[in-house]
Amino acid sequence: MNIAIVIILGVLMLAAAVTALYLKSLSAAVIAAGAVSLLASVIYLLLAAPDVAMTEAAIGSALTTVVFLYALSRMRGTKKEDPRD
Repeated sequence: MNIAIVIILGVLMLAAAVTALYLKSLSAAVIAAGAVSLLASVIYLLLAAPDVAMTEAAIGSALTTVVFLYALSRMRGTKKEDPRD
C-alpha cells in the first residue's frame, strides 16, 4: 500500500515538473516547481526520513518559492531604460 502511494506521488511530481517547464507564466511555473518540492517532502516522509522531509518542506518548498516570487515581483517593478536617451 505504501509503495503505491509513493508511486502515485512520484507520477504527480513528474507531472508538476513537466507543467512547470511548459507554463508561459513565470509565477505559475515557480508555484509548480514549489509543488514538486512539496510532493518530494511528502515522499521523504513516507519513506521514513522525517528530517529530510522537514528540510525539503522548509527550504525547498517554502523558502525557495517565496524568494523566487519576490524576485519576480521586483523584476516586474523595474523598467528598462533606453540607452539612447
